Amino acid sequence: MTSKVQPEPAYHRLVAAQQPIHRAPRPKSGHTRRVEGVPKPKAIAERLQTSSSTEAELFTSGTRAKFLTPLEGRSAWYASDYQNPESFAYRLTDTDIAELEAAAAHVGDKDTKTITRDDFPLPTLGPKLEALRDDVVNGKGFHLIQGLPVWRYPVAKSVLLYWGMGLYWGHAVSQNAKGHLIGHVKDINLPGGHQDPVNRVYATHGAQPYHCDPADIVGLLCLKQAKSGGLSSWASSITAHNELLRRRPDLAEVMTKGWFLDRKNEVPPGKDPWFIVPPFSYHEGKLAIFYENGFYQSAERHEEVPKMTEQQKEAVATFDQIASSDELRLDWVLQPGDIQLLHNHQIVHTRSEYEDFEDPVERRHLLRIWVAPPNGWPLPDSFAERYGSTAIGERGGICVSGYAPRIALEAE
Repeated sequence: MTSKVQPEPAYHRLVAAQQPIHRAPRPKSGHTRRVEGVPKPKAIAERLQTSSSTEAELFTSGTRAKFLTPLEGRSAWYASDYQNPESFAYRLTDTDIAELEAAAAHVGDKDTKTITRDDFPLPTLGPKLEALRDDVVNGKGFHLIQGLPVWRYPVAKSVLLYWGMGLYWGHAVSQNAKGHLIGHVKDINLPGGHQDPVNRVYATHGAQPYHCDPADIVGLLCLKQAKSGGLSSWASSITAHNELLRRRPDLAEVMTKGWFLDRKNEVPPGKDPWFIVPPFSYHEGKLAIFYENGFYQSAERHEEVPKMTEQQKEAVATFDQIASSDELRLDWVLQPGDIQLLHNHQIVHTRSEYEDFEDPVERRHLLRIWVAPPNGWPLPDSFAERYGSTAIGERGGICVSGYAPRIALEAE
């Protein structure tokens, strides 16, 4: 499905030889193609509310069945392919760190949000960061970077360094109604905590179900780790799709339909408080995944949103079971200085519940960035309901009325 990227010379330390991936064979005729005639989200919503037709009739189901075939490529991996961390983790060198600190000194007191790549020169690290991004987008879909000495810096400098690295990955987009371009993943003691379906779980200590973020790439930089828990896990959603198709093709078909998701009170101008995107979208030779388990469930709080069907519930339970299996899942406890990069269109990720330290200074704290890279995948029009547009290099994020992009130095 995805094409292999030839690594740049500076990248030779980052990618290890791939072991064979064991998958069910795919028929030669099973290449994905663009699906024409899929209704726009608003039209789907109107028909769901007014028509007695079956859900399958909302799509060109007669042709879609042809696209339900296993997909191949570097994005279709199993956990056994990445048992050696050296195959997916790059450790920053002393030279890399020196370049970052020199670039930070170069920008002086300039407003972080206005800093560009020209302001933040990384002559040797920059090409490595771009190569990592390319592997995330067109390769296996994930990578770790280790060794950023965040313990040496105040939070403001860690934010600056992380922003500077992000400039080499693409265009940062807003992560919430507050316009955060650098988000703070931290328990801020919201009323109701993770039990309140309206709360974004990243601002609590609760477990996050498997999901994708509404941006092409998500990056997490660990500043402080929890007292216990907070395990980060991820899996190839492409492989999960293949396994679901092999085991339960009827449920895979259900996941090609439009599903309702909650906006959790972060509503763009002129939009409904919910939106519709299929979990599986076949588009221009690729399978783009949009999966947010918790947002399916919380969407039901809206009177006009129908309850999840039994088939949808079974599809979610089965997909989660597959993704969380030992065969697919990779686990990592993010430690201070670790950066996790994930491609949301081919990776689902989760986090376990955690216990924090009593000292507020020592509590779990991650910096998050959502990025639209210049080499992003083509996406179907349905993604615009969540991404704002499908324009490569610009799309994604959450924008509401009064939205003003900014960089906060603390969780809020």
